[in-house]
Amino acid sequence: MRNWVGLCLTFCLLLTPTVWAADIKNVRIWPAPDSTRVVFDISAPVTYEVIRLANPERLVIDIAGSRLQTSVAKLDFKGSPIASIRSSQRPDNKLRMVLDLNHKVDAKVFALAPNATYGNRLVVDLGKYQVEGAKITSNEVPKQPVKSLDIINSQRDIVIAIDAGHGGEDPGASGPKFGVKRLREKHVVLAISKYLRDEINRLPGFEGVLVRSGDYYISLRGRTKKARKEKADLFISVHADAFKNSKARGASVWTLSKRGATSETGRWLAQKENSSDLIGGIGGVSLDDKEEDLARTLLDLSMTHSQSTSQGVANYVHANMARIAHMHKKHVERAGFVVLKSPDIPSILVETGFISNPGEAAKLRTSSYQKQMAQAIAKGVRQYFYANPVANTYVATVVEAKRKQIKYKVVRGDTLSEIAQRYDTTIAKLRQANGMTKKSVLKIGQQLVIPAG
Repeated sequence: MRNWVGLCLTFCLLLTPTVWAADIKNVRIWPAPDSTRVVFDISAPVTYEVIRLANPERLVIDIAGSRLQTSVAKLDFKGSPIASIRSSQRPDNKLRMVLDLNHKVDAKVFALAPNATYGNRLVVDLGKYQVEGAKITSNEVPKQPVKSLDIINSQRDIVIAIDAGHGGEDPGASGPKFGVKRLREKHVVLAISKYLRDEINRLPGFEGVLVRSGDYYISLRGRTKKARKEKADLFISVHADAFKNSKARGASVWTLSKRGATSETGRWLAQKENSSDLIGGIGGVSLDDKEEDLARTLLDLSMTHSQSTSQGVANYVHANMARIAHMHKKHVERAGFVVLKSPDIPSILVETGFISNPGEAAKLRTSSYQKQMAQAIAKGVRQYFYANPVANTYVATVVEAKRKQIKYKVVRGDTLSEIAQRYDTTIAKLRQANGMTKKSVLKIGQQLVIPAG
């Protein structure tokens, strides 16, 4: 009798449905040039175990009490180190997810709590996977050759790091729907940033580089770190604002607040991770061998210069944006945004308009307005650096050459060859400096610009 009861109990337990702690509802992948993020959308918090296996390289994640409720068959692994993703349900009710890798990678796995956009997530970050000898392709527009006087051809460009806000699983602010798709900040600002990159690259003596060139996530500190790696002279973060009241409107330009600058100085001094970072831009200095008082002085000097330059650039950009857009405020604003906190890179943040305002959203989604916005920002950048040139750059040499240019008033009997010989230059350079062709005729009283020799 007891055996029969035991068998019945066992049979009943087998018939009892498994209670799952969580469902994996979706799997998303965000490849970036130097990292890849895989996101598992889960219905509830989970516990998990990570196992690394070699020969071949695999990353195994065992998720307790969970089951896969979506397909991974159609995931696109192009541009990532992942060859495939497999899953299996273990007898102990653990879901085993296996990432087959093309080669060894650094991996970090962590859970994220729900936010305004997503629920619970399990995130896998894969980084530093570029294999030896491989070449990363880029969508950067090639720099056009500079046509200029020989004396300034060898000077370096002013580098502008252009940071499109948000990206990947962080869509930023949401706008109204146009057709079936809702307007997303991450897409709008990336488009504007690419146009801005193109506008900057059209300017002789400037180089624009994108911090984010596709739809992927970069941390806030990671953005400024990339700008530092590019030896940027200026960092521009591009965003599109949002507010609960859809009537809010206007573009704005921001620089770092004094409180934000003070807190960042303290962070650099307090955290060991910053001790080997360079400050002061190109040819900067390290803090790791400096006494605290000297390190603080160097940081203060660098931060003061950075803030002064930031404010100057912001004023020019604000003035040019005001010609094409309604501005939220009549002046540059200040806040403690993390992306503005580089003590060695002048930084501004541009809010291109309120994506939550239907009227501004309608403009922000068009390529014509995106180009206008990019042109306004680029014009402000050019104006600032021509008024305040960076030493040892093409722009600085052009400004100096213009300052040294001599004006000559043509008198009766003058010829271009005689004037060129008198001022130790050539006829070709005289024509170039004065916009003349071979058919141009000198006129008595005409003012000629004599190019610097």
